[in-house]
Amino acid sequence: MSAAGLAGLLALAGVAAYMQTLTGFALGLIMMGGIGLCGLMPLPEAAVLVGCMVLVNATQVLARGWRDIAWAEFWPIIISSLVALTGGYWLLGVMVWVSIDWVKLVLGAVIVASSLQLALNPRRLAVRSSSASFAFFGAVAGLMGGLFSTAGPPLVFHLYRQPLPAVSIRETLVAVFAVNAVIRLAIVVAAGEVPHSGFWWGLLCIPVVMILTFVAKKWPPPLSALSIRRTAFGLLLISGLSLAVPALLNIIGDHAS
Repeated sequence: MSAAGLAGLLALAGVAAYMQTLTGFALGLIMMGGIGLCGLMPLPEAAVLVGCMVLVNATQVLARGWRDIAWAEFWPIIISSLVALTGGYWLLGVMVWVSIDWVKLVLGAVIVASSLQLALNPRRLAVRSSSASFAFFGAVAGLMGGLFSTAGPPLVFHLYRQPLPAVSIRETLVAVFAVNAVIRLAIVVAAGEVPHSGFWWGLLCIPVVMILTFVAKKWPPPLSALSIRRTAFGLLLISGLSLAVPALLNIIGDHAS
């Protein structure tokens, strides 16, 4: 990895960790979108790096915040997500084998859909949803986590509609992402898919994540939650479209030739 590429990766990690700490999600989406757009490393290896970063961020966030986890919602989410995670990881391998453009297209589509979801203002429900609904959204999150270490968007939307304190929602999301990251990393190790040598430079992102997580918790920006969501929306929409559109054109061109 070149010095310029490493510098870009570290800057991207800082932005992603900062947004993750403020919102409870977005680290994986921003990292995967930026890496895929700039070609900083292979996307399967990027997903491994994101998993490591999620664990570091979660450890800091949950060091004190674990008491605010909504356990009644956490358990159906985590059980179904871990089952679906294996399927997502297998699906990623299939797409990589077929064409990297398919990986970029699906990742870009996921990011665009997630950004559009951010533009919505979920209406708070008067009554808690059923445990089955948490299991369903947990399974969707697990599938996305297995694919790209980006388990957030559908689950974020569902949880933010619940009659729960915002801090409880945020800590629950971070806890789910952390457990998913541990299991996904274990699957990678068990499959013997050790990243290439260039990947290990990416672990320099970990101290950046630690610093920016601390900064975001200690000195949050003087912005409303809506302004932060709009910023995340813009970042994700641009990166998602920039990934998906060229990949789609390449796939169409391959089939036409």
